[in-house]
Amino acid sequence: MKNLPSVPAIQTKRRDLLKAFAAAPLLPLSLPAGLLAGCATAPRRGDFASASFSHMAAPSLADPAAMATTTVQSSLDVLYRDGSRQSYRLAYQPFFMTGDRVPDGKGGKTLAGGYYDINNQPIVDRSVVGKERQFFSDCPDGSSLLTMQGAQVAGVAGNAVFAVVQFEYTTRDQKLAAMYGQLPSPIAVLTLDQDPSTGKLSLVKYHNVDTSAVNGLWITCGASLSPWNTHLSSEEYEPDATAIAANPQFQAFSKNLFGDAAKANPYHYGHLPEITVHTDGSGSVVKHYCLGRISHELVQVMPDRRTVLMGDDATNGGLFMFIADRAADLSAGTLYVAKWAQTSDVGPGAGTLSWLALGHARSAEIKALADRLKAADIMDVKTSDPQDASYARIPFNGKTNWVRLKPGMEQAAAFLETHRYAALKGGSLGFTKMEGTTVNAQDKIAYSAMSYVQTSMLDGSGGIKVQGPKAGAVYALNLKGGQRDLAGKLMDSAWVPVDMAPPPALIGQDLKQADGLGNLAHADKIANPDNIKFSEKLRTLFIGEDSGMHVNNFLWAYNVDTQQLSRILSCPAGAESTGLHAVDEINGWTYVMSNLQHAGDWEKPLHDKVKDALDPLVRANYKDRFGATVGYLTGMQLPPQA
Repeated sequence: MKNLPSVPAIQTKRRDLLKAFAAAPLLPLSLPAGLLAGCATAPRRGDFASASFSHMAAPSLADPAAMATTTVQSSLDVLYRDGSRQSYRLAYQPFFMTGDRVPDGKGGKTLAGGYYDINNQPIVDRSVVGKERQFFSDCPDGSSLLTMQGAQVAGVAGNAVFAVVQFEYTTRDQKLAAMYGQLPSPIAVLTLDQDPSTGKLSLVKYHNVDTSAVNGLWITCGASLSPWNTHLSSEEYEPDATAIAANPQFQAFSKNLFGDAAKANPYHYGHLPEITVHTDGSGSVVKHYCLGRISHELVQVMPDRRTVLMGDDATNGGLFMFIADRAADLSAGTLYVAKWAQTSDVGPGAGTLSWLALGHARSAEIKALADRLKAADIMDVKTSDPQDASYARIPFNGKTNWVRLKPGMEQAAAFLETHRYAALKGGSLGFTKMEGTTVNAQDKIAYSAMSYVQTSMLDGSGGIKVQGPKAGAVYALNLKGGQRDLAGKLMDSAWVPVDMAPPPALIGQDLKQADGLGNLAHADKIANPDNIKFSEKLRTLFIGEDSGMHVNNFLWAYNVDTQQLSRILSCPAGAESTGLHAVDEINGWTYVMSNLQHAGDWEKPLHDKVKDALDPLVRANYKDRFGATVGYLTGMQLPPQA
């Protein structure tokens, strides 16, 4: 680690410091004077050396309230180069709960997580007569925290900080009918007032981004902050254009967005939206069509500002990579898919990676193709064997397809029917639910969360055949330069993954039978990792779960130097840990953003032992299960150690 500022101490009263830290953010590793001093006359601190997190126990029915809310009983322990130590007791601080009325920056209020149609008019839940209200999400997901030079937003007294938050879906309407994927995903820019003396963030403006120019957004899941300070969103589970006429979910989406069940074009969804924040706290969106139309979960741009590694949350998914023509510009480049050569089938397995170029494109030219082409213009697709040698058999979404490419449609297929084309060309389309992706730039290691190692990773259908576990794993991928693709062409990147294998501490463990609480995976190991983010300063990989095997989903911290894995937060039962974003430094403060979604989303048999006790508590905490929180971890300073 380099260029870490020193942390001087000054004399001040201990009770004043503790009062300040009661609302201060997590990890004040480089601070204004004094707020690290925990006693009236504190010794001078040396430079920051390392950090670790204490491990908290999983909540149990001995304390039902702790299982029914976000619970944090961990601490951050900081070691300085002079040998002194400091601990911070962690807590969780939300900016808001969805469904709250929050400031719109114009003197009024707006609905947090609210849904809007193509004309930016509220989409109303009319399922219960007499209780009509605007739909709002219970599923906030990807977030980014950033600053902008020259920012000026009314109401900011300290430093202007911005958060971009996207809302993946809403679980149900008021009549309790499922609403997954039937509403256009909203995305918001939050203007936050950062207190220079404590680092506390307070919401002063909520701006809903107008997405009408990109035909709205579809199921926005994970997100990342680009090296050029934009929010890189996602559209997962791309709708199958070959069967769109029989897709009631997509028809409902189109009806709610456009007022017409037949108007939405499936080829407009499954791409990479990019949000630019403006100095007045507003935001604008573009959608990139040249990074492949896949189940985009989350992308990670490498330090070269050109190489993009992508998660693909699918069955029979692939590991995809994009190398942009120009730095900080995702509007044109070359798309690749990995070919896995298995070196071990034990547990989640391991393999070496080679790369197949699928094609080069500009976003604008693929958008033009998407506007005019139908699936039948690109390829013939059969779901049963046509007994015709001109068709190729491929795996697709847990099933088998037989496909035949139309003449001259290679580029359209590569960028609009990416899963099918990548399989047709020989890519390894065997991964399952490849979700979060992040990078440890110092060691040149990427990390990829495989939420569930199951189905297509076990049956060999996509060129991968390993043992499991269903509880998933996080893989480490070594990154190198000087690589050639399978056609022998030199790849213009020093950040190409060459192998992948999971560190032992980052493998889940299935249980043969449920434990006393109902967990189907070992409670003291990760299960079904989803959001992952790496902090260079802390040398820590943060891992959030989306688990159907843990009664409560957890947020974990894994130190890559010590291999210590620590549980640091527990979500309410039935909720997923989302919105993870580790920010090493904003105006001298370090933050970890964390959201949750769908609290009390009860599953059988997972929650059978706890539902009766927890359901009324969850309903009371989260607007009868319609609300979810967006927030960040905070820390209270504990007495320093010699």
